[in-house]
Amino acid sequence: MKILITGGAGFIGSAVVRAAVARGHAVVNLDALTYAACLDNVASVADSPLYAFEHADIRDRAALDRIFAAHAPDAVMHLAAESHVDRSIDGPGDFVETNITGTYNMLEAARSYWVGQGKPESFRFHHISTDEVFGSLPPDPEVKFTEDTPYDPRSPYSASKAASDHLVRAWHETYGLPVVLTNCSNNYGPFHFPEKLIPVIILNALAGKPLPIYGDGSNVRDWLYVEDHAEALLIALERGQIGRSYNIGGDNERTNLELVRALCAILDEKRPKPEGSYADQITFVADRPGHDARYAIDATRIREELGWTPSVTVEEGLERTVDWYLANEDWWRALQGRKGVGERLGRGKAGSPV
Repeated sequence: MKILITGGAGFIGSAVVRAAVARGHAVVNLDALTYAACLDNVASVADSPLYAFEHADIRDRAALDRIFAAHAPDAVMHLAAESHVDRSIDGPGDFVETNITGTYNMLEAARSYWVGQGKPESFRFHHISTDEVFGSLPPDPEVKFTEDTPYDPRSPYSASKAASDHLVRAWHETYGLPVVLTNCSNNYGPFHFPEKLIPVIILNALAGKPLPIYGDGSNVRDWLYVEDHAEALLIALERGQIGRSYNIGGDNERTNLELVRALCAILDEKRPKPEGSYADQITFVADRPGHDARYAIDATRIREELGWTPSVTVEEGLERTVDWYLANEDWWRALQGRKGVGERLGRGKAGSPV
């Protein structure tokens, strides 16, 4: 199968590219190479005859038409998106343009190509989304997001992703475009861009800087190891039912404070400080506006219908992640100078208080 993967130089996208090539699929990596992208993420497959790269923006419809015509993919995996909640608070326009208009362009380019090919039944448009479109959950551990949970986005980021999900469903219902959708919980692992919580904590700890935690650290997330997610996405592409959505979660709920303390304990073991614990650097900071209290995924459907389950616990995944960052200092140091990395974002326009 030849797969057109958008956002394949990003964190999750690059994991999918690497996994797809490893499974013998031909991959066309379409990426605009914005601030969060890094071609080093796919260096391990860049010389493979199964890999091709296209530097293009999903907001550029003409470029998309050219790429579809040139490569004739059998399927699309659409991951390209602006994804950082704090950045969406400061600059929502980028999220509207990329996540909504960009997805519209992808759908129209894919539909035009699919129709031109005679509407092959084997074609797939797999749209990858987030659990944040469902809003926030109460503390009750029995209550989780299912595929039938009503949408209730709370941030510009999640609202833009919710809109893109609705577009994908509409293109299936209206035009018959064969689509599959997935909504995932929080990802972590190797090549995670150093503005997100887990790499921020690891790198600040190593640098002797404060470890910032929003509010009181009680916000709960379900953590999914990125390589497990990539495997689930390929299974959903290959075997998912057309028009159906699948929730993908790690079944690893932790409060932010629990997660940070776990990272500190791993670092204490692997790179001990001369004195004390990395946990001594924990600092509580003003909360993010509209910060969702809890996310948790019920992954029953993908488990029962497609046979996927996560392969690692959050403790195993965090240890692998710390090991990777300790061994790949050149990778993350090269990214730390990019715009916004290391700064407190998400306070409103131009960083002003909300």
